[in-house]
Amino acid sequence: METLTIKTASKTYPLYIGKGIRFQIQSFIQALEREFSSVLIITDSIVEPLYLKEIESSLTDFSNVYSYVVPAGEEAKSFSVFYDILTFALEKELDRKALVIALGGGVVGDLAGFVAATYMRGIAFIQMPTTLLAHDSSVGGKVAINHPLGKNMIGAFYQPEAVVYDIEMLSTLPEEQWRSGFAEVIKHALIWDKPFYDWLQAEIHTLADLRDEKLQFALAKGITVKAEVVAEDEKESGIRSYLNFGHTLAHAIEAGLGYGKMSHGDAVAIGMLFAIRVSEEYYGIDLELQKFRKWFRQFHYPEIPKHLDAASLLQLMKKDKKAQSGTIRMVLMKQIGEVETVKVEDELILSILEKELEEVQQR
Repeated sequence: METLTIKTASKTYPLYIGKGIRFQIQSFIQALEREFSSVLIITDSIVEPLYLKEIESSLTDFSNVYSYVVPAGEEAKSFSVFYDILTFALEKELDRKALVIALGGGVVGDLAGFVAATYMRGIAFIQMPTTLLAHDSSVGGKVAINHPLGKNMIGAFYQPEAVVYDIEMLSTLPEEQWRSGFAEVIKHALIWDKPFYDWLQAEIHTLADLRDEKLQFALAKGITVKAEVVAEDEKESGIRSYLNFGHTLAHAIEAGLGYGKMSHGDAVAIGMLFAIRVSEEYYGIDLELQKFRKWFRQFHYPEIPKHLDAASLLQLMKKDKKAQSGTIRMVLMKQIGEVETVKVEDELILSILEKELEEVQQR
């Protein structure tokens, strides 16, 4: 097991990563040296039959352990599901000393974290990610639900008490989820750590390579990048926006298709390639876009859906949280490991979107 320390302006907390450590959840809670009156485990319909009973039976110190199972998928990050969980918590008479455990992927972590942030003005929670993608969302304290007009538009910055990352739980993931999570691993390397990018190029040729020691190393490196960025800018007033590399178009694609139609990581992969193409034109440099495209194809990332409309995507991108007064601000790459957030004119984005869609339709 490896222990990382996540430091932010508002809180410092541990992240435990290793195999089989979910069974140690009770000792991790004890290490917090706080009294908790009860536990609410929030999970989804896929994770529930796999791991919920194991976690419940490991919580031997608590007489009141409740669980709430939400539907699997992005649709669970809704007002109605959020409201239903709060109602459940009130009915079970959870007080301000209750502890929420988010057992699941990024959707569950975002949703459960927002429940914890708002219930009785804030109660403690622990992240127990079960997906590769959640290595990104479980660290840094961003919690949220979606609105039909935009992803993650209703939320808070609310740090967990701890993150418990049992990589053994990733063994049940389908290939689509491995691919989705790996996109965020790539993102962390591209925005911050060229040596890590070089290691990924040399060591990870297929998703099957992401196992055991290589998996733990890649996750620890990705989480370290996230932690370093968040330590400098907890509430996204500056460089934390770098973590949105690829997300401006990604969120637009997810909204345009309907949430849950494409995995978040697949959309981010498309968005990163788009951001690299925009970067080449914006800065007038050669970032070897085709080399990136070839590497991404090794992992079977999709292309931009050809039935989407460039003008509609542009309007959705203007609803991005980084946008200011209707002007799109994108994270662009100067070189591997160096990015910045800049204002990009609509005409440039629309022109490149139209080229992307035209090229996809011709293939």
